[in-house]
Amino acid sequence: GMIRLREFNMAEIEYFIDPNIPKYERDFESNHKIMMVPEDGEEREYTIAEALEKGIVKHAVVGFFLAETVSFLIDIGIDLSLLRLRQHQTNEMAHYAQDCWDVELFGSYGWIECVGVAHRGCFDLEAHEKATNQRLRAWRDFSEPKEVSKKGWTIDGSRAGPAFRQHAPAVKTYVESLPEETEFPQVYHIGKEELLIAEEHVKRIDIKNTINGEWFLPHVVEPAFGLDRIMWHIIDHAYFQQEKEGSAYHSLRLSNLVTPMNCAVFPLFDKDGMGEMAKTIHKSLNKLSNFSSFYDASGSIGRRYARADEIGIPFCITIDHQSLDDESVTIRYRDSGDQERLSIGKLEAFLR
Repeated sequence: GMIRLREFNMAEIEYFIDPNIPKYERDFESNHKIMMVPEDGEEREYTIAEALEKGIVKHAVVGFFLAETVSFLIDIGIDLSLLRLRQHQTNEMAHYAQDCWDVELFGSYGWIECVGVAHRGCFDLEAHEKATNQRLRAWRDFSEPKEVSKKGWTIDGSRAGPAFRQHAPAVKTYVESLPEETEFPQVYHIGKEELLIAEEHVKRIDIKNTINGEWFLPHVVEPAFGLDRIMWHIIDHAYFQQEKEGSAYHSLRLSNLVTPMNCAVFPLFDKDGMGEMAKTIHKSLNKLSNFSSFYDASGSIGRRYARADEIGIPFCITIDHQSLDDESVTIRYRDSGDQERLSIGKLEAFLR
């Protein structure tokens, strides 16, 4: 199946955060009671807000992405009762990780990891900095400017002046750029000349600066979605089989967000103008933005309902003799089988 693949599809986010901000205030849906398996292995039900408050989820941004992921999965048709959040134990996590959670879905193959949310610390950017010798840092403003003092270097004019003559200004600029831990002598190249700067040519100074912020190495929270596994479980959770008139009856109760067709349009009979009216409605619906209608006039109305149910179409619109008289249609709901009459003029608003 789609659980173990040599090649697979992933969707990932690299979300960078300032490690000095202890608590991120994020608005997210946290009202769902979710089955969680913390690192101690004991299943409990919490909302994300409760898990954050108890310190089970260790960072608010991790909690934010867990909550958003759960809401997203519910919206696309995952059954919340078949979802759990499992925290990695210490021996499962990478040495640099600060907290890792798997979103696991239960289906035909048992519990399967489908999404991972990991707080990876600063490991990624730190490794890239070392490998590329490029600064990969972000700027952090201070709430108020700070006065900082540090030791530095400058030249001793009485000795460096006679020693370096016309090059003394360039030597001064070079020496003042050196870090305080620099040891002398230092060799300085200017043009084709090589100047030896000895300890006697320099002196220590105190440098005071006002700074408004600093460069820092961001930490990263990484949500990673296994798209193939999620798609598999959408179908697994949506599939229902029941007995109807002595035979197996199949339906896909897909979320309206992922169903391949938004509705089906059927003429009860393809005669007396019902077919023409059905085709007109079908064509007008297909002109709507991001909307797809399916037309079927073949076989009995019961068989057409069954075909629509099998591919997950949520609503069937039937045009019958009454439609010709009062411009109303029958709406049939896929999951319940219930039916109601609706005027054609209200169809678009209903289906949206």
